[in-house]
Amino acid sequence: MQQFSLLEPKYLFKARNLMPVTTFILLGITDSPCLQTPLFVLFLVIYIVTLVGNVGIVTLVLVSPSLHTPMYFFLTHFAFTDICCSTVISPRMLADLLSEDRTISFSGCMMQFLTFIFFGSAECHLLAMMAYDRHVAICQPLFYVTIISRRVCWQLVASSYLFAFLTATICTWCLFGGSFCGPKHIDHFLCDIVPVLKLLCPNNYSSEMVIFAFLTINVVGTSVLILLSYISIIRTVLRTCSAESRARAFRTCTSHLAAVSMYFGTAFFMYLQPPSSHRSLDKVASIFYALLTPMLNPFIYSLRNREVKTALVNCGRRLLSRW
Repeated sequence: MQQFSLLEPKYLFKARNLMPVTTFILLGITDSPCLQTPLFVLFLVIYIVTLVGNVGIVTLVLVSPSLHTPMYFFLTHFAFTDICCSTVISPRMLADLLSEDRTISFSGCMMQFLTFIFFGSAECHLLAMMAYDRHVAICQPLFYVTIISRRVCWQLVASSYLFAFLTATICTWCLFGGSFCGPKHIDHFLCDIVPVLKLLCPNNYSSEMVIFAFLTINVVGTSVLILLSYISIIRTVLRTCSAESRARAFRTCTSHLAAVSMYFGTAFFMYLQPPSSHRSLDKVASIFYALLTPMLNPFIYSLRNREVKTALVNCGRRLLSRW
């Protein structure tokens, strides 16, 4: 009778794959020691500017009565999700840039993924809500107060968070509830969908399809809603006779369009391309939509928006008068 041992390489491989995964190793942005310190300083500055800018937007809207409108109500929640999304990523990434041990626990990786997908999905829906708000304001101005009431605003924001939570929960369960056959090394600086999917066993096709379906609903569905809103806005604006009215209408939409272009452009590149097409540019795209976009949004909405600049000046004058 032929004898065999579980110590043979093929059985060791099978046994190792059957063992539960308890840790992962994040490979980070770079392995070059000479680049780690400059990148740490750069991303620390980006994180600080992100926090200061978005907290400033939230504070300004709260203390300025002129900004207590539905558009800025959505903007405060968008700034809040920017703060949270950046905080989920930046501290861990900064710590890894200065540490040789980049090990992250299974539960830590899962929680980072869950919160990142939650706030990222919420941003998609909030951008769609902001587009709908502009659509009603320009296309149906007489009914704006009735349609976009305070109650409706809270319902829209609550539905955005609810659907984002549902998406994050299901995607996390599909991804981390599967079996991992690949190495424990995640070729990224965070636990994102694409790099973690590469570690799953080949028999998790159904989980991948569920994740892809929810990503499609979030990214494609909300972008279609935004596109339809702006098609209606453009048609309405072009029918107006006054050039000043056209300029005012387009001016109120440029900030939102800039934020949409940056966010959805990189999201489409990152998540809605075939897995075989992913290259090293994925990290660059992730840095752009996860770190740079939250930093740039406050500047887009403040520098391109007359109402925000006016409220900022008035707030500054009130502070100076108290001194």
